[in-house]
Amino acid sequence: MKQLILASSSPRRKQLLELANIPFQILASRIEEYVHEGEAPEQTVQSLAYRKAKAIATQHPNAYVIGADTIVVYQNNILGKPKTKEEAAQMLRMLSGQEHEVLTGVAILSPRGQALFVEKTKVFFWDLTEEEIAAYVESGEPMDKAGAYGIQGRAALFVKRIEGDYFTVVGLPLSRTVRELKQLGW
Repeated sequence: MKQLILASSSPRRKQLLELANIPFQILASRIEEYVHEGEAPEQTVQSLAYRKAKAIATQHPNAYVIGADTIVVYQNNILGKPKTKEEAAQMLRMLSGQEHEVLTGVAILSPRGQALFVEKTKVFFWDLTEEEIAAYVESGEPMDKAGAYGIQGRAALFVKRIEGDYFTVVGLPLSRTVRELKQLGW
């Protein structure tokens, strides 16, 4: 069987590939994640995914390598991972009662070519109380997540509805990823 490598240490992406019953190994890329000023969110997330996959693919040219990156976009502003509890609370206040987009860029590099794509999902939050925000921030859950929340965790209670692929918000649009792998001969 062809070797499949996930170029990510994300436990959520790992769980999603396991859900699909796909054999793979993890070799997390250690690229510096930066955003170019003025770059469109779609370009940013695609570039980050590609750079993650490329860092591993150069060391494993015969493998199928998946790189992915997820960002939250609110009013054309990218909300990254909060650095402090205060920043996490500020992001959640921004998203409270609002619509935003979650974009996941995926890059699959293989000996038979590559697939690069971005999936978008709209997320609508309920109005959040200061108590809800404070309790969530104190849980520590928002600190390693773009936009300061994880839809698959306690923040599921904040989501009024979504339009699009749930797994895009979690961090890997699973069905599209598997279809693209098949197109590349995996």
